[in-house]
This record gives sequence, structure tokens and C-alpha cells, in this order.
Amino acid sequence: MATLSEVYMKFGEVSEAAQLLETELGTMLLTHECLDANLTQNPDPEKASEIVDKVNKQTLGRLITTLNKQGRAPRIPSALLEKALDARNFLSHSFYRYHNLRRNSQEGCDIMLNDLLRIHDDILQAYSALMLASGVDLNAHDTGSDSGEFPAAWMKL
Repeated sequence: MATLSEVYMKFGEVSEAAQLLETELGTMLLTHECLDANLTQNPDPEKASEIVDKVNKQTLGRLITTLNKQGRAPRIPSALLEKALDARNFLSHSFYRYHNLRRNSQEGCDIMLNDLLRIHDDILQAYSALMLASGVDLNAHDTGSDSGEFPAAWMKL
């Protein structure tokens, strides 16, 4: 039987996955915009800041639409991104309203947790495919360190 704390924890994990997907799409758009503006050859901090601000204002759906309109859609099945977008939108805008008072019982928490597991899977499928198309295999489990441990401290990007 799931607890409300487990539901809240899983909600956070699923939200993180959605944010990772959004960040990766934003990075793709940022890269294209900077290359189009020739910022690698002719640095222009003002123009770069303008591009970053423009990309940062875009939602997940807007990022997908913009990349598609520019003919720069990621080389993954569009159905994966659409399914992830629908899942993220449901998570952010409807999840608790849909489940309503289920949070007040263990059986209800089980239903909520199962829904979160499905949503997480939908988002991770798109994120994993997107990263693989970018040359990063999330299933390779390479931590990049000799100790085999993942970094645990905050680092400035």
C-alpha cells in the first residue's frame, strides 16, 4: 500500500524528469539559435543573452513547436514527444484535481502512484530517446568518475 509521502516523492521525481526533457529541448534550440547567429565565430554577449532569455521563456510545448517549425525537430518519433508533453501537462495542470480525494486513503494513493509511474515512463521514454539521439546513452551508467559514483554536489552550469 502506497502512502501519501510516497505519492509526493514520486510526483517530485516525475517533475524532475519533465524538467530534464524541457531543458534538453531548450539546449537544442539554444544551440541552433546561437549557431544561426554565428555567435561561435563572432561573440556578441548582448545577442547571446537575448537568445537565452527567449529560449528560457518557452514551455515544453512551445519548444517542441518551435523546433518543428524550424525543421529542427529531434530525430526521435514525434509520438514520443507528444505523449511526454501530454503526460507533463496532465501532471502539472490536472493530476491532483483528477485524483481529488484519493489522497486520503491507501487504496487511492496506490492508484495515484500507479498513475505517476505511467507518467514517469512516458516522459523518460522521450527523454532517453532524445538523449540517445544526441549521443548520450542514459542506460550506459557511466558516471564519468573513477570511483563510479555520480556527482552529488551542486555545480554551476
